[in-house]
Amino acid sequence: MRSIVRIQARIALRNAARGKCRTPCSAIRHSSSEVRQWSTPLAKQLSEAITATGPIPLASFMRMCLTSDVGGYYTSEQEGRDQFGRKGDFITSPEISQVFGELIGIWFVAEWMAQGKKDGVELVEIGPGRGTLMDDMLRTMQNFPAMAEAIKYVYMVEASPALREAQRKLLCGDAPMIKTPIGHKSMSKYNDIQVIWVENIRDVDSAMFNCQGEGNTPFIVAHEFFDALPIHAFQSIPAPPPPPESTSDTIQTPTGPIKLPSPSTETKRLQPVGPQWRELVVSPTPPPLTPSPKKKPDEFHLTLSHAPTPHSLYLPALSPRYKSLLNTPGSLVEISPESQTYISNIAKMIGGPNPKPPPKEKSTGKGKIKKREPRGAALILDYGPSHTIPLNSLRGIHHHTPVSPFSSPGLVDLSSDVDFTALAETALASSPGVEVHGPVEQASFLLSMGIKERAEMLVRGITKEAVVKGEVGSKDAEERKKGIEGAWRRLVDRGGSGMGKVYKVMAVVPESGGKRKPVGFGGDVE
Repeated sequence: MRSIVRIQARIALRNAARGKCRTPCSAIRHSSSEVRQWSTPLAKQLSEAITATGPIPLASFMRMCLTSDVGGYYTSEQEGRDQFGRKGDFITSPEISQVFGELIGIWFVAEWMAQGKKDGVELVEIGPGRGTLMDDMLRTMQNFPAMAEAIKYVYMVEASPALREAQRKLLCGDAPMIKTPIGHKSMSKYNDIQVIWVENIRDVDSAMFNCQGEGNTPFIVAHEFFDALPIHAFQSIPAPPPPPESTSDTIQTPTGPIKLPSPSTETKRLQPVGPQWRELVVSPTPPPLTPSPKKKPDEFHLTLSHAPTPHSLYLPALSPRYKSLLNTPGSLVEISPESQTYISNIAKMIGGPNPKPPPKEKSTGKGKIKKREPRGAALILDYGPSHTIPLNSLRGIHHHTPVSPFSSPGLVDLSSDVDFTALAETALASSPGVEVHGPVEQASFLLSMGIKERAEMLVRGITKEAVVKGEVGSKDAEERKKGIEGAWRRLVDRGGSGMGKVYKVMAVVPESGGKRKPVGFGGDVE
């Protein structure tokens, strides 16, 4: 589980940001005659690219490490590699307990009922891992025949070929996967629902609304997805000192004195005024001086850009939340443009886009697209602060152990805290037809959804089964009951090793003018 090791991993980045990041940035060139041995092929490729072009943004480094076709963490086709579960690098909530996925499925059933049981339901999961969550959701929805019959398609937004295959096996059994113009498809073992794989949320949007989107009801879930999207990191610095004034307006040369020209008004105007944002960028670490140092340094490290970058000039200016920190030197902020793109698409799929201004010419009415009624919902489950801006949150995990995010590129899982406030702001700005609820702590959400009662029901079922088989008190039955009990408590535990507090849940639903709250966010089943 990524959250358990977040604190230790965060310390490493904080040290980098406060210590190493003040090193001037420049292309790195090593004079050693020995050929450097890199930990992975991706590390070598990254070093060569940075040496040729200069330090790269943290977001570019994360993107390459996670999705590069040269051994990216999620896109590697290495045989037998599995990032999830006890044998992988981390365990997610659906892998811990089936009850988690069941309750997410029930939440969407409750929302479907509250919206009038509309037809044309299209389930969408973004970053579905091995497919465990969707499998639990679909199995649960079979207990609600009307809802199950309303499901038209299942969309899986997945870039990894290996994970797509794992999802197909779990959701579709022996049904083959067929390539399509937008991705792949197969037939689910649940009611023969068609499962469609795409690599980007925009592909879902295109497929769903190619006929003006009439009759489609998208129900979207993103569990531990936004934490894996690349982030840009910025640090505020005081206003640079003005260039020194010349004590004399003339200089002596071999041919005599020459009068210096006065600085032009334009030159003075271009001089930076006030504090600035500078971007934290990634550079290769020079090789150690000794052949075998006791502590091998990370292959890459953070530096602070010596001048403003296009990202530092643009991204922190998008929200007043960032602007207010600019005047505090040393302030750090993390911004994820890709997260904002995804949540914007999600909001538009549910509530429709912002209306365009009418043309100046009088419309003839031909080709007019009918305004779509807001419908559907999205549930986002991830970890991060409820209201503050994340900082120093980049972490690396390998085999359930915190490691430096700048070591072994492609072999280490990288993630960072989710800025839920930024997601909410972007969703509301992207569509007038949605409202946002939460984030609330995962513990509060799951307890209100009945996780304790559902777990107790499963335990009673095991007890009854043991009675029928004459195995009351057997070791197997007792271990199964103990496993169920420990799993649900771990999901709601608000302590340091639990998931109940650090994980948050946020919902995006059709705008109702404050007339109702979804289940799990203060509302009741309608």
